[in-house]
Amino acid sequence: MVLTKEYRICMPLTVEEYKVGQLYMIARHSLEQSEKGEGVEVVENSPCESEEHGKGQFTEKRIHLSSKLPYWVQSMIPRLFYVTEKAWNYYPYTETEYTCSFLPKFNIFIKTRFEDNAGTSENCLGVSEEELANRQVEYVDIAFDEVVAKHYKEEEDPKLYKSEKTGRGVLIEGWKEYTNPIMCSYKLVNASFEVWGLQTRVEDWIHKVRILSERKFE
Repeated sequence: MVLTKEYRICMPLTVEEYKVGQLYMIARHSLEQSEKGEGVEVVENSPCESEEHGKGQFTEKRIHLSSKLPYWVQSMIPRLFYVTEKAWNYYPYTETEYTCSFLPKFNIFIKTRFEDNAGTSENCLGVSEEELANRQVEYVDIAFDEVVAKHYKEEEDPKLYKSEKTGRGVLIEGWKEYTNPIMCSYKLVNASFEVWGLQTRVEDWIHKVRILSERKFE
């Protein structure tokens, strides 16, 4: 069984502004991981084209992250391994797939669309009626959702940060109701790990990791 969730992450900026910020955060995160000895290796970076979405950019990366896994996963895998990320970027729409050669039945597939609204589009990713019936929608509040202490950075807390350049911030309770501009990142995440006895535990862990990564990048 594939666990499907749609995350909706609102942010106090426009889709065009986010495009610039996303590139910066991805580069910064890659540098941070490389400095810790586990980095991102770019295998391919080339133009691509889709009949539906037009011209875009395809990237394939190897993400080395052994030490980032929970101990119960580390005990099952080789000391050194990597996850393959394949991404098709037709901004403001993207598709991303994660696989692992050591775990052939492990797969994460993500469809993302960015829109200038407060998370009000009910099916902007165009999923089927069957998928809609099984879809779980989860709203991620970048300001007030709880953050694990080891991942918290005061200088990045939206409840405390105010932009000198734009004058936006700080965010208070109910900020989505009055903030302008506002945009939403819609992410449909399909996670599958078909190993008896571990499937539910791993799929739940995958979605927890996704929530954390969205808070970091969004």
